[in-house]
Amino acid sequence: MLKKLRISLLMLLGTLVPHMSYAGSQIEEPLSNSVKALMQRSVSDRAAPTLTFATKEEGQAWLNEMSQRLQKRMPDQQYREDFLRTVHYEASRAGLDPQMVLGLIQVESGFKKYAVSSVGARGFMQVMPFWVRSIGANDHNLFLLRTNLRYGCTILRHYVDIERGDLYRALGRYNGSLGKPEYPNLILGAWRKNWDYTPNRWSVAPKNI
Repeated sequence: MLKKLRISLLMLLGTLVPHMSYAGSQIEEPLSNSVKALMQRSVSDRAAPTLTFATKEEGQAWLNEMSQRLQKRMPDQQYREDFLRTVHYEASRAGLDPQMVLGLIQVESGFKKYAVSSVGARGFMQVMPFWVRSIGANDHNLFLLRTNLRYGCTILRHYVDIERGDLYRALGRYNGSLGKPEYPNLILGAWRKNWDYTPNRWSVAPKNI
């Protein structure tokens, strides 16, 4: 009973205090040559971000809705829309739900571009610098919007693959807290509370992950 209450309070905190960072420490693990090569190709692909909806009208409806929700956190409209387009593109490209990624960014950095955690994780998705050494190039700046989101989504996709589709465990790996419920539940809470989007058939947050 106390455990359930504690998790519920943590989920509530994730929705009511979006400016707080919950960044953990991603763990540097050895990668096989094939995995490293695949991830290197992934972060080096720099195609222009586009919305991946069936029609232009559906994409615009999503952009308008998400822009309205994000306005208080990102007052500049052009930057806000560029951010949302990039989130949608990078998440979709990695096979992740863009709405979940928005929830993750809320919890990780509070939508702060230059957020730095106590362990050195950087940017919107709180990417650890060792990833640049492992799969990137020396000139990759983790404070740049597209670079940060490309790395973050690529890394989370890698963890989803390791966990054979288990998002709960993948999120634990992303935060360096594998096996603990608090972080995945915070992401789920932020996703359900602030970023659900029903018109997109696959973007409704599940009750459990």
